[in-house]
Amino acid sequence: MANEKENMIHEIEQARERLNASIDNKEAYGRIYQCSVELDRLLDRYVRAGY
Repeated sequence: MANEKENMIHEIEQARERLNASIDNKEAYGRIYQCSVELDRLLDRYVRAGY
């Protein structure tokens, strides 16, 4: 279970980095939005898993 939690945290960190990079690089709104939704979904999975 700890390994699964660590994997989720890693996925969340990567998604956050992609979102930050898309904002920093002033990418198109659609790309920033897509990254944001991806991060939100991962965070929702993390919370629902009860970590």
